[in-house]
Amino acid sequence: MAQDEAGETNINWQSKLNKAAHHTSDYSSTEVILRRGQAFTISLNFQTTVQPWDNFTFIASTGPSPAESQHTKVIFNLSDEGASGWSATQEHSEHGCMNFTIVSPANAVIGRYKLKLQIDSGNKFSSVLLGHFVLLFNPWCPNDDVYMANEKDRQEYVLNDSGIIFHGVEKYIQQEAWNYGQFEEDILDISLAILDRSLNHRKDPSIDVSNRNNPIYVSRVISAMVNSNDEKGVVEGKWNGKYRSGTNPLHWSGSVTILRKWYRRRYKPVRYGQCWVFAGVMCTVLRSLGIPTRVITNFNSAHDRNINLSIDKYIDISGKTLHLTEDSVWNFHVWNESWFIRRDLGSFYDGWQVLDATPQEVSKGIFQCGPASTKAIKEGDVNLDYDSSFVFAAVNADCVTWIHYSNKRKERIYSNTRKIGKFISTKAVGTNSRVDVTDNYKYPEGSLKERQVYKKALKLLGVSSTGRRTKVTRRRRRFSVARRQNMTVPTGKPTVSGKLNLDASPVIGQDILLTLSLRNLITDFKTIKVKLSASAVLYTRKPKTEILQWSRSIQLGSEEVKEIPFKISYSQYKNALMDDRKILVTALCEVRQGNSLLMEKDILLQDPFLTIKVFGPTVVHKAANVQVTFTNPLSETVTDCVLRAEGSGLLKEQLQIKYVNHSSTIEFEIIPYKSGTRQLQVDLVSNHFSDIKGFVMLDVTLVQ
Repeated sequence: MAQDEAGETNINWQSKLNKAAHHTSDYSSTEVILRRGQAFTISLNFQTTVQPWDNFTFIASTGPSPAESQHTKVIFNLSDEGASGWSATQEHSEHGCMNFTIVSPANAVIGRYKLKLQIDSGNKFSSVLLGHFVLLFNPWCPNDDVYMANEKDRQEYVLNDSGIIFHGVEKYIQQEAWNYGQFEEDILDISLAILDRSLNHRKDPSIDVSNRNNPIYVSRVISAMVNSNDEKGVVEGKWNGKYRSGTNPLHWSGSVTILRKWYRRRYKPVRYGQCWVFAGVMCTVLRSLGIPTRVITNFNSAHDRNINLSIDKYIDISGKTLHLTEDSVWNFHVWNESWFIRRDLGSFYDGWQVLDATPQEVSKGIFQCGPASTKAIKEGDVNLDYDSSFVFAAVNADCVTWIHYSNKRKERIYSNTRKIGKFISTKAVGTNSRVDVTDNYKYPEGSLKERQVYKKALKLLGVSSTGRRTKVTRRRRRFSVARRQNMTVPTGKPTVSGKLNLDASPVIGQDILLTLSLRNLITDFKTIKVKLSASAVLYTRKPKTEILQWSRSIQLGSEEVKEIPFKISYSQYKNALMDDRKILVTALCEVRQGNSLLMEKDILLQDPFLTIKVFGPTVVHKAANVQVTFTNPLSETVTDCVLRAEGSGLLKEQLQIKYVNHSSTIEFEIIPYKSGTRQLQVDLVSNHFSDIKGFVMLDVTLVQ
């Protein structure tokens, strides 16, 4: 209840009723949290008699400089819907108590509002501050730009406070639990603070706040603010070196700890993040503001620095990667999709929009990306806002590999139009299974329509079919196969084929067994010089440490097949392995009187097994015991471990337990404080493992 200075008016915000109607009951806040385009009810208790001729005027305002011209201040009378779209009606009332229903328009500015009441009694005029409320986007309102028709979709993409992020490599996709926690204490306040810290807000607060009615604008600002590159935003990225001055990106299991750390340390960027961290945090912020959002993983994701839709890789004669280009192909990249209509582009482009907070390239002078319509990407409309060309390249670029000889001659040995943009994945609605959404981004690989769209995109970007930029855009030129000197292009049919195979699923701590298989495709005798190398790499496929290198000559008779087994021992890779636990094996085969052959194998070492058991029923406000057991695959004893656990509705802060004994079991206690389906994440860190993660889903009841 709130009371004016004269002690004449009390207000009841009907909190329980309004929260239920507006789907905001999950927010851990005492504030009044509402959604736009929907009615809410308040009750006013007057200590003095209200006369029939009294005129009531409501004033709602938001931002530092509210103005009617900016739609950040609205004045509306009873039963009078003005130009602002706000209205108030008086409901059935009793003596001394008046009930009002107030409706905001579906395009209202979102944010924290003040609500005032003015009473004109003819000879007396009074004004009272009724209180504050927060207004959010409304996916339940058909007239809201973020409207989502399916209730199960709304439950998943707005109300689900936990999820799954997919990672790994194309042929071994792994899942990791993530605690979004958008309803946890302070998270909504932090999300609004992120908007207030943006460059746009600092440049012109009035214009910035007035634009917050538009999900296109809000989501683009958030994509810039989640990274720290331009605006001292939430997360600082790092892909190289050690993480001693911060947290290893692999050790994060959710957004809540990150956002609170940024907020409590007076907006100092949190160290460190990589793509899945940026995407997890952005999903939390956008869901908290009411924009339906999900996390997307693109396997074999191209980073095309100059957007010519060709990713060039150079290797030397030993197969070692040369850094002669800024293009790259990541094992995976994680971004977001948010759901809203595109009034700026037309209704065809409504629906899922790509947003990427990972700071890769600048867009209009700032490290931000999107929103880019997935329909624009699928149709090759790379000229449309925002950053659709960058996302198109991430899922559609062609790959070309060149041998770079010491005399600067180049030989193209590999070209693949189907490698990029594989198994584009997101969490299923209502379950933790993986859903493939590749069809939302492109037509089937190799189909006539897919190639037509690719050529359309090349034309719109001003790129020739050889990869060379035309004078239309005057961007940095790429190779021209036909014209550039010292360049050899393979001719004729291949005479030898080959493949690298894993003999067994690789587990950390064990030797890696592989087989190189070579086949002579013709009847002539062939001599092949094989140069094989293996390197520890990051998930961006950037080599860090060489593990293995050998070369040998192989003789192949007429149409003969030979299999050459080899291994990478644990002793060879254990000190070289990066936190990503990835190894890239490359075999370069030089065929005498024939085309060279390149084979690559991405190896992802499996984590040790982690088992989580929760004993007894899980009931709100009652303790439950958790037991975590892990299997150590190493020959040496693992000591000095730290166990981290978190989960919205289960632990209000991240739990950390130092673990120094030799037992393989750790126990701790949780006291759930919210009912429903909850996700408990566990992460075990030691000097021997970058992290061992696991999760369990719990059904928490109100009463036993």
